[in-house]
Amino acid sequence: MAIEKRHPITDLMSLRQAMDRLFEDRFVRPSRALTGIDGMGAPALDVYQPPDEVVVKATVPGCKPEDVIIDITGDTLTIKGESKAEQEIKREDYLYQERRYGTFSRSVILPSGLKSDKADATIEDGVLTLTIPKAEEVKPRAISVKAKEKK
Repeated sequence: MAIEKRHPITDLMSLRQAMDRLFEDRFVRPSRALTGIDGMGAPALDVYQPPDEVVVKATVPGCKPEDVIIDITGDTLTIKGESKAEQEIKREDYLYQERRYGTFSRSVILPSGLKSDKADATIEDGVLTLTIPKAEEVKPRAISVKAKEKK
């Protein structure tokens, strides 16, 4: 067993850094679940861009297509909706109630040069998939390189 020499000032700084991190995580950058409207929270998103489009996938469990509103204004995408309880159960009858119901909203900035009027959205198994094609001028183009002829 090795004896470890303690440095009170260094240990105190580590404690301070831990407290700063805890404070920042809880109050400066609250989790998405705490920032939603009516307790539902903001849906988790995956956003990626193959060469010809931008794809947004959002987790919207229990939502029907008519419960979701998608709005693209400029470069900002906003997904709003409402998850409704399947049946009314009295509050006092619950042993646990962890699933959330209510409205939600999430906005993200998308790359410019998208054809938002050609967007397509589907919901399957609680996942909203939004596909937005890119305009021709922003699609990647391959440029062939030629050797310069010597004179």
